Amino acid sequence: MIAESGAVVSFPALSLLIILPIIGSVLVALLSEKRAEYVKLAALLTSVATGAISLWVLGAFDAHKGGFQFVSRHPWIEPWGISWHLGIDGISLFLVVLTGVLFPLVIAGVDPHHDEKRYLAWLLLLEAGVMGSFLSLDLVLFFLFFEIVLVPMYFLIGGWGYDNRIYAATKFFLYTMFGSAFMLVGIVATALLARQDLGYVTFDLVTLAEKSSFATDTARWLFMSFAIAFAVKVPVFPLHTWLPDAHTQAPTGGSVILAGVLLKMGTYGFLRFGLYLFPEAAVWARPLFLTLATIGIIYGAIAATMQTDLKRLVAYSSVAHLGFIVLGTFAFTDQAITGSVMQMVNHGVSTGALFLLVGMIYERRHTRAIAELKGLQQVAPIFAAAFMVVMLSSIGVPGLNGFVGEFLVLIGSFSTARWWVVIAATGVILAALYLLWAYQRVFHGEPDEANSSFAELRPREGALLAVFIAAIVFTGLYPKPMLERIEPSVKKLIEHVEEHSDFVQPDIKHSEGEG
Repeated sequence: MIAESGAVVSFPALSLLIILPIIGSVLVALLSEKRAEYVKLAALLTSVATGAISLWVLGAFDAHKGGFQFVSRHPWIEPWGISWHLGIDGISLFLVVLTGVLFPLVIAGVDPHHDEKRYLAWLLLLEAGVMGSFLSLDLVLFFLFFEIVLVPMYFLIGGWGYDNRIYAATKFFLYTMFGSAFMLVGIVATALLARQDLGYVTFDLVTLAEKSSFATDTARWLFMSFAIAFAVKVPVFPLHTWLPDAHTQAPTGGSVILAGVLLKMGTYGFLRFGLYLFPEAAVWARPLFLTLATIGIIYGAIAATMQTDLKRLVAYSSVAHLGFIVLGTFAFTDQAITGSVMQMVNHGVSTGALFLLVGMIYERRHTRAIAELKGLQQVAPIFAAAFMVVMLSSIGVPGLNGFVGEFLVLIGSFSTARWWVVIAATGVILAALYLLWAYQRVFHGEPDEANSSFAELRPREGALLAVFIAAIVFTGLYPKPMLERIEPSVKKLIEHVEEHSDFVQPDIKHSEGEG
């Protein structure tokens, strides 16, 4: 996990990924509302430029190195040991790329219908916060970006959401602030206690993880202070209750971003700051989080099956899918964690596309009630086909992206978390049940008078969905480019956990050879 030698580059790519959206947000906020076309153009150009830089980073990333690359480190508040420290590795790489690509798609393809200037300004600030969270290697810097995202997301839900949007926005804000309060205490305590080993105060993640040591009980308390914040953000059962409300009430663009990248700040946090900073404590806590993840998988699937609102059904499906990611994270094997990282990205693509499609249905019918939708396949076959491809990817059908991540999580977790995996695997069956049943009720049958005029997919909508479907199919058929960039960093992380705890990853190949 230490930065590779020669990884520091003169082109400040990672800093630009954060600074550009901030500049764009300020520019959009200052532009006159009378020139609405310039507002949209400024936001789009900013997000496209940010996305282009993220793709440049992907192309220049060395797939054979597991440490941090493109490192940017500058003193910020030196007396307190706080620095502008950014870096990217295989664990964060595709989350950054997903963020860079998803925001311009949302800006270009989803209209807020009112007050576009403020909507786009908040959206760009949200992008800066998400990028900063995935790139920060300083605890204080990470905390600031982790908290910054709450403000724009609160206003996006509260200002452009549906009927019960204020309640949902407030609930989202209070839940996440509650968790973050614990993390702030943990961050300060970690730095102050590490000073006894280091002789100075620092919030640098790499220094704290590699050079400091904590008493066993102390490390476990510190780990839990971070874990509470990440568990709320994921969210892990039973801290999930804010998510269905936030998703249901958020505008379409907000739901896509929330599902696509915001929830991954929690799962990413467990890997980057939980397992890396407190490996022994993470091993100690694994039975708890494996159990909560498994409960979340089954509960989310059952709750999704019972929903009458199509958007709420997709929201509960996220609870189940994110449970698989947490399960793989705490299985502590190369395969399982690699699958978890892949599934973070795959879930963002598939569920983001599902929320887009549900939003398109609402735009046409002004309802999300499953009972009021039927026979749409007959009047809009192309729309139905797009929905089916995305739905099958969410189920995890082989050949599509969802299968790769879930398969790696389940097969990789079996050796260290067998009985949890046996129970969790039923969630795959339940996912097929609630999604196929929903598709049957919404798209099959004879359309009634209200649904007979349902509009077919429009060119702009088709172009937007084509990007998602291309990613779904390409990753499902050829996951190697992702795997070969993720695996070296995952192996480094597992080695770090084994070095600083009593956990030993099973030698699967050796065992198979003996068998």
